[in-house]
Amino acid sequence: MDVRQIETYQAVMTYGTTSRAAEALGMSQPAVSKAIMTLERSIGFKLFDREKGRMTPSAEGQLFFREVQMSLAGLAKLRSAAARIRDYGSGDIRIACLSAFSTNLVPGAIARFRRKHPGIAVSLAVSGSSIIRDMVAANQLDIAVTADEIDTSGVEAEPFATIAAVLAMPAGHPLAARQVITPADLDRLPFVALAPEDTTRHEAEAIFLAHGVAPQIVVETAYSSTICALVLAGVGCGIVDPVTATGYLERGLVLRPMRPSVSFRTLMLFPTQKRSRIVLDMADALRAEQATLQ
Repeated sequence: MDVRQIETYQAVMTYGTTSRAAEALGMSQPAVSKAIMTLERSIGFKLFDREKGRMTPSAEGQLFFREVQMSLAGLAKLRSAAARIRDYGSGDIRIACLSAFSTNLVPGAIARFRRKHPGIAVSLAVSGSSIIRDMVAANQLDIAVTADEIDTSGVEAEPFATIAAVLAMPAGHPLAARQVITPADLDRLPFVALAPEDTTRHEAEAIFLAHGVAPQIVVETAYSSTICALVLAGVGCGIVDPVTATGYLERGLVLRPMRPSVSFRTLMLFPTQKRSRIVLDMADALRAEQATLQ
């Protein structure tokens, strides 16, 4: 049993006669009849009942045809995937990002990418930087955006974006009247801090130490979005990524620049293998979308 025999059988079932199937397939009628008989011998039962030159699908043949239709649909899908791989290097693309970019930058980049490659499926995962890094190293992702505190061994890493941080506070907060926040403004103030391993937090702590100030840390969290929600709940103020914070402005969040400033630095990660055309195009889409948000 081979694919050509199965396709010939499907044609006979579809067109009703060997002559019409032969015409559709560009084969001779004897060749179609021979292919059907060879298939019947290989599977061990008759696909057609033959009487006075007419072929009628047998009960077994009708059951077999249902399986054939499902199998050939899968084969068509494989052929389509092969065409995409031939043309683009892959039939789909797997991307991951930090939570901070999952509601703005990356969706916008995916929309850009899809306009150029409407036939390519995109899989998006959202997780922490260390988990994403391990997935890239294990070749479970094609491209990712993470914070810069990760170990970059076993992956290819490129600088992606450096974003100046801002201080988030609720409307009516005493510091909301100021245009720029200085370290002295935060001394002993209730403060929602980034996670201890975050490089932006390390940068801020070095500035606080140099100025002899100590904000009162009441909560620690890894995500700017969580800091924004905690700030709006009145827990304290906190340093956040302004790209993430944009979605909270309508709810009353107030953002102010800081001097000296600190930054969020991110990386674009790839597996250590040759990058396909669609991976390069997704990287371009991410960079283009980031440029619009600056």
